[in-house]
Amino acid sequence: MKKSSSKGAVVMNGNNEEIDWELRPGGMLVQKRDDGVGTSGPMIKLRVSHGSYQHEISVPAQATFGDVKRLLAHETGLEPKEQRLLFRGKEKEDEECLHMVGVKDMSKLVLLEDPASKEKKLQQLKMDDQISKACEAVVKVRSEVDNLAEKVSELETAVVSGNKVADKEFIVLTEFLMVQLLKLDGIEAEGEAKVQRRIEVRRVQSLVETLDILKARNSNPFSNGGNNAVSVTTKWETFEGGMGSLSAPPPIPSSSQLTQDWERFE
Repeated sequence: MKKSSSKGAVVMNGNNEEIDWELRPGGMLVQKRDDGVGTSGPMIKLRVSHGSYQHEISVPAQATFGDVKRLLAHETGLEPKEQRLLFRGKEKEDEECLHMVGVKDMSKLVLLEDPASKEKKLQQLKMDDQISKACEAVVKVRSEVDNLAEKVSELETAVVSGNKVADKEFIVLTEFLMVQLLKLDGIEAEGEAKVQRRIEVRRVQSLVETLDILKARNSNPFSNGGNNAVSVTTKWETFEGGMGSLSAPPPIPSSSQLTQDWERFE
């Protein structure tokens, strides 16, 4: 018994089970595909050479080279569009049927990775390696900045407590921070590494500005800690491209003056 439909045909086999069929390119009627691979006809084994690897797969004799690629994707990790299949030295198109070009049981195929896809992967690996190295460089600088940040915090505690601190302490610490800023400027970074570098640059700049304020307050203890008594004069260049985009700022003059008037006591 046979029934037809717009999608194909349904045939009852000897066990009274329905079998779906479909019309393949070229007018061939075959059993409907299951999971993207034709299931009609006898199964054959193919030997596929992929570089130093050898794969053996079983496919229906009337499958296409596209079907073979889909099976090989699970074996090789290469997407079908990244594969090139050769039989008898000639590359075959996805829609070509195995049996139509003479592929038989235990025939040998050669699998090559598409050159454009391979080049793209190599470039991606190279970029990933560069990003990884850049991230490591940023982490190294961050560790040194952590130590300097602790020293800035110690100076801040001393100044706020009213203790007099030698100007040299501020100058030397600022120079150390500028060294770290120049190190960050020398890191070629892309992607996540670029984001991390930018965060660290802003952190170092913030610490330098904090030192400017503390130095001015240390020189003028009568400012009573007012925020309006000190202006930060450090100017920063735009830090985006890296590799020489930063110049160390000139020495910072004191921005605070004593303005108290003293009354004469008779």
